[in-house]
Amino acid sequence: MRFFLDTEFIESGPFAPIQLVSIGIVSELGNEFYAVSSQFDAISANDWVRVNVLPHLGIAGTPLSEIRSKVLEFIEENALHNSDGTKSRFDSGPEFWGYYADYDWVVFCQIFGAMIDLPKGWPLYCRDLKQWCDALGNPKLPDQISTEHNALNDARWNRRIYDFLKERKSSI
Repeated sequence: MRFFLDTEFIESGPFAPIQLVSIGIVSELGNEFYAVSSQFDAISANDWVRVNVLPHLGIAGTPLSEIRSKVLEFIEENALHNSDGTKSRFDSGPEFWGYYADYDWVVFCQIFGAMIDLPKGWPLYCRDLKQWCDALGNPKLPDQISTEHNALNDARWNRRIYDFLKERKSSI
């Protein structure tokens, strides 16, 4: 089962961890998860985050431990189904996709502690849509029609990008 993720975060340089602000995940079945952390320090946010991210959060914050539990539940519930909606056993583990996903993956892993603390059977990497786009000749991607830098909207767009690139690859 594929999952398309995006995070919004605060980064403060090499001596501070990346702080999760919000996370959005969309399963290939179209089911969605969204959470805002209650544990980020808004004062440490740079001007860009203050202008482009914080105004678009939309819901109250949740502790990271609760976000971790809800992410696990979301992935497990969705992992039991095939892309056609039929029940399945998730033998190969989830497949995560993001757009310019390096920082998203780091902050996602930090929800669980360190990367080695990810649940058993989960990959230690995220597949990157931008890299796949480049490999296909860097076609112009579909426009994002919702508010950018809202993690759920961006995760929805990531799923749309995946479908676009998959169709493009099959027509080459």
